[in-house]
Amino acid sequence: MPVAVLKERAVARVAGADAAHFLDNLLTARTPTQPGEARYGALLTPQGKIVVDMFIVATEAGFRLDVPRIALPDLLKRLQLYRLRAKVEIGALDDLAIAVAWGESSPLVDAFAYDDPRLAGLGRRFLLPVAEAAQIAAVPEEVWQAHRIALGVPEGGADFLYGDAFPHEADMDQLGGIDFDKGCYVGQEIVSRMQHRGTARTRVIPFAVCGPPPAEGTPILAGGKTIGRVGSGVDGRTLGLVRLDRLEEARAGGHVVEADGLALVAERPDWVRFAVPGTERAA
Repeated sequence: MPVAVLKERAVARVAGADAAHFLDNLLTARTPTQPGEARYGALLTPQGKIVVDMFIVATEAGFRLDVPRIALPDLLKRLQLYRLRAKVEIGALDDLAIAVAWGESSPLVDAFAYDDPRLAGLGRRFLLPVAEAAQIAAVPEEVWQAHRIALGVPEGGADFLYGDAFPHEADMDQLGGIDFDKGCYVGQEIVSRMQHRGTARTRVIPFAVCGPPPAEGTPILAGGKTIGRVGSGVDGRTLGLVRLDRLEEARAGGHVVEADGLALVAERPDWVRFAVPGTERAA
């Protein structure tokens, strides 16, 4: 079974008597209740843009937030601002690392484990001491990233930009990252409006490409017009944030979709429930 240590991930701690209520009032996901249970969610701006997406993990000692390392300082700062009089303790856990394993079973029986709540194919994630993490890494992190890209799952900072993308654009509604039945949270009105009006025209989707993919951030073009940008990729496949309506216009007009001179062919993963122009499977 492949096991990789995700060096670009970090762990935050939120604990205290009000921790569950505090997080539930802020994040797009409902706070998990049982130790070992994890939810995928995000903290948004009041305008509904993603500040950072994360895994919220319940433990016996409060909650652990599995987050991108680059976004951790901003997250901690914002949580402190929202704390007010809530009885919560907030901080980074620099002595913990994140590992991931995917396949039949897990070899990390002594580590604190939780299923990736987005897709079963993404396997299990683990919280363990940094000193132990180097000893269990069996494959480079790039192997894990290739697996994620093969499943078509976006990653913040690469496939969508923090502070710039709405949750629907990052496919969070498809991956269980938004609880539409819970109460209010920061940015909730905008997210609910997009859901009910069906106004999410921009989405992250995978594309087949012949050979190595274009660099991240490369414009995706069709008929000489920019319709999106390239995200993370591996040989033969890349993710891209695109306007679906403009992708449909390109298909109808017979225009080739390309980036840096390489033709891109839109694909649609099994977990996607929205229509992707040019793919065979109906919505």
